[in-house]
Amino acid sequence: MTRIAIIGAGRIGHVHARAVHAHPLAELALVCDPFETSARALAEIYGTSWCLDPAEVFASDEVDAVIIGSPTRFHVEHILASVAAGKKVLCEKPVALDLVEATYCIAELTDSTDVMMGFNRRFDPTFSEIHRRVMVGEIGDLQQLTVISRDPSAPPAEYVAGSGGIFRDMTIHDFDIVRFFLGDIVEVVAIGTNVDEAIQAQGDFDQAMVTLKSNDGKMATIINSRTCAFGYDQRLEAFGSRGALSADNLTATAVRKAASDQTETKSRIMDFFLDRYVDAYRLELDAFLAAVAGDSPMSPSLRDGYEALRLADAATMSAHEGRIVRL
Repeated sequence: MTRIAIIGAGRIGHVHARAVHAHPLAELALVCDPFETSARALAEIYGTSWCLDPAEVFASDEVDAVIIGSPTRFHVEHILASVAAGKKVLCEKPVALDLVEATYCIAELTDSTDVMMGFNRRFDPTFSEIHRRVMVGEIGDLQQLTVISRDPSAPPAEYVAGSGGIFRDMTIHDFDIVRFFLGDIVEVVAIGTNVDEAIQAQGDFDQAMVTLKSNDGKMATIINSRTCAFGYDQRLEAFGSRGALSADNLTATAVRKAASDQTETKSRIMDFFLDRYVDAYRLELDAFLAAVAGDSPMSPSLRDGYEALRLADAATMSAHEGRIVRL
């Protein structure tokens, strides 16, 4: 049984607490958040202990591993303190707000395999099946990857202000998926625009498109929007020399309707990231616990987190400066 502490009792903390509580090989040992109301409320749901200071997590002999869901500006601090205390780490994306801090974190943990990045979409059953089938050559040589990711509604402006921008906060998942399929990226072109004045006032984009080229000439396109009238739009297509594999949006059932005024009408797609990726979070935790039990390397790794952030920085530069960024 792996005893897990969660740092950060916000929305993502609730997601991880739910997954840990439901897992037969994990125990939610401690919840930490600087706001007592948040820490106490989450801990009471699962009948566990809570604290306000992360130092209590690192010092606890009752904690084997830490899930970090604190604000991004604290990620490196919490990663380093957790590893120094002998704890395994699952850290939410991004690893840091800038590459300088991310580089420092990697340098401090050069020989460490104790950190897994929370790129849960690698574990989504639909996306991971496409990846497996691409890797065994089912569609021949992969030539193009298209990733569409649109949120139902924009986050509050105050969240955007501290998020690092759309490319570091939202597109970061898509950058990791692109690397998962294509490997190292050498060229990035991004454009961004706005339909949301509140986000524009924060100096960020709420609409973005990114084109990437891999080291061996494969291409990817990422399409993002902070708002989507029909729900949480999550699609992927892999196009190869012998065909294509694609993942459509998920609905509650597979029922379709045909009538005089409609054809192939389906129910509304899922409207919340937890509903869409509930299996991904469960399987991500499975992988983390297996690595903890086997004392084996974590994947996605801290290096994967660094490379995704590197692409986010390149996209930010490209969108603001209107140029191709070569890596």
